[in-house]
Amino acid sequence: MAIESVPVNESALPLVQHLSKNHDLVLRTFRMLIADLCQQFGGGHPGGAIGMAAIGIALWRYVMRYAPHTPDYFNRDRFVLSNGHTCLFQYTFLHLTGYKAMTFEQLKSYHSDRVDALCPGHPEIEHEGIEVTTGPLGQGVANAVGLAIANKNLSATFNRPGYDLVSNHTWCMIGDACLQEGVGLEAISFAGHLKLNNLTVIYDNNQITCDGSVDLTNTEDVNAKMRACGWGVIDVNDGCYDIEALVRALEQARASQDKPTFINVRTVIGLGSSVEGKAAAHGAAFGVDNVGEMKKANGFNPDEHFVIGDTVRQFFDDLPTRGEKLVQEWNKLVGRYTAQYPELGAEFQRRMRGELPSNWKELIPTSFPEKPTASRASSGLVFNPLAQNVPTFMVGTADLSPSVNMIWKDKVDFQHPDLRTNCNINGNYSGRYIHYGVREHAMAAISNGLAAYGPTTIVPVTSSFFMFYLYAAPAVRMGALQGLQVIHVATHDSIGMGEDGPTHQPIELAALYRAMPNLLYIRPGDSNETAGAWIAAIEAKNTPTIISTSRHVLPQLKQTRRSGVARGAYILEEDSHAKVTIIGVGAELSFALDVAQSLKETRGIAARVVSFPCQRLFEQQPVEYKRSVLQRHAGTPAVVIEPYAPNGWERYADAAISIRRFGQSLPGKAAYKFFGYETDVMTNKVAGYLDQLAGGQVLRGEFVDL
Repeated sequence: MAIESVPVNESALPLVQHLSKNHDLVLRTFRMLIADLCQQFGGGHPGGAIGMAAIGIALWRYVMRYAPHTPDYFNRDRFVLSNGHTCLFQYTFLHLTGYKAMTFEQLKSYHSDRVDALCPGHPEIEHEGIEVTTGPLGQGVANAVGLAIANKNLSATFNRPGYDLVSNHTWCMIGDACLQEGVGLEAISFAGHLKLNNLTVIYDNNQITCDGSVDLTNTEDVNAKMRACGWGVIDVNDGCYDIEALVRALEQARASQDKPTFINVRTVIGLGSSVEGKAAAHGAAFGVDNVGEMKKANGFNPDEHFVIGDTVRQFFDDLPTRGEKLVQEWNKLVGRYTAQYPELGAEFQRRMRGELPSNWKELIPTSFPEKPTASRASSGLVFNPLAQNVPTFMVGTADLSPSVNMIWKDKVDFQHPDLRTNCNINGNYSGRYIHYGVREHAMAAISNGLAAYGPTTIVPVTSSFFMFYLYAAPAVRMGALQGLQVIHVATHDSIGMGEDGPTHQPIELAALYRAMPNLLYIRPGDSNETAGAWIAAIEAKNTPTIISTSRHVLPQLKQTRRSGVARGAYILEEDSHAKVTIIGVGAELSFALDVAQSLKETRGIAARVVSFPCQRLFEQQPVEYKRSVLQRHAGTPAVVIEPYAPNGWERYADAAISIRRFGQSLPGKAAYKFFGYETDVMTNKVAGYLDQLAGGQVLRGEFVDL
């Protein structure tokens, strides 16, 4: 093992040496248990978990600070299994270390048909001891960076001399593939820049991926790459057996003063199996015969299964007591802190509970300028007073500060306090404005980590052009899957953004996000609706939101209601004699009003107008409300106006003025004209559709793209 010369807290080493006589038995038992768990139902990922056994013992038995019987202990170390396919590694240690929910029967539910199983194919956030859901490789690395940033921000905000309320460390386990995924590398680069010395990445270096050996695709010097990114590097050459070397490395990492640490641990995938060191060990059970031979070689009876002897049980049995001692000591520390710093103590406990100040809505303006305003500017008018006064919000942008309007008065940037940039934008760890650089994917994935640190202790806000949330989509999806409150602020959301052309004009992206479960995609039409969108997003505690706004100025409409946004859609203009409902959305909401007026004035056709900023919020309303808004049950056809792909509008409209191709590089008004979004053109389309409907050329129930 090669380590850099930094003072190390080696308090764990006497215990390691005292218990070392049991290490061999614990390792053998763990490995045979993994083989049995995969063989039971003939599937799973045994190889990595078996190779990582010694790492787990070093971490869970000796180094990591946690409380199995109080799994939500706020100052616990956070552990992220980025190579989530090795989930049996984590599940087995959760069981052995005493997490109450992870009973032996639950552990054996891996790959079973039990719908209540706590051992899904990848770790999932809702189970005790699991900090984030992982699976898509590299996501966990970025999540871990977010957890480490949360720690830095909270400790800089609340800690005082003698009172380290927030002092936990983040440990992230990765495999070879996590170092190939772009999102992992984005996050690694950013963590090195921020000098997050409270973060350790443990690399299970077995040199195997699904297709074969890593040199099939990668021949780089990983350690040199990590050092170049600003990380300290520690090598452990015998990661399969040398638990003492692993403990030294982990303690060394925790003691780092000025940089995150990368521990490069050489292991052997599927150690002891017939496919040891091969890709075949990665994702398939070893087979009955091979598991039997492994047991014989390790001194176990091949006819006995799931064996955990008393010695192994006793090896871990004091960990719940150790954890409860940590909890009690920390609770006393918080009590003393609150007595000495009453206001800070009350704020800290409010943040732990995930509560916003009771008056937060009063910080939102009740009126806005009447002049035409881009809804991206409206978003700043709504949110910046909140960000300035409510420290729960941490705001970030992917190198687009001038465009997204998320900077508030006297904001402080989240940066390492010793950094001095050439542009004189500096800050410290108490800052709440994060410059992510051009890293949209990592920005969203890191924000998931920020959100996962506590129950809305931090509410992250990201910002970029809407089109670039296609880069971020995998992480947005993971946030939705985990029920994490992250607010994504998207700008430049239509062809009206203009000259940057089809690469920047989102046509199809809304369909993706409207279809994504547990996500609010909201397109507000003016400042008042933008206020409603922010209120809905902040009140959605277990749901991420995309607030989709315009680059170009929009008319401010007297009919809009922020309360209507919360219901997803609402009536903007009613007419009891209406022959058609015109649905307007977002930046094009005013088009619906213009077409309705034109239909009446030029064709004598009465039209009602509905604003429809969020399909998912509308779906949550009672059926009576939905019918009253759309009136389709009464025979009134609906036509939606939105320059996006029409997919999804078939649920709410009979026809759409939409776009079926990529955009065009033209100034915004010219782009609208090019695609036929002019009042007279749209009026003719709607009138023509009604004529066809009356004449039977088109039928009700047949969605028509106009």
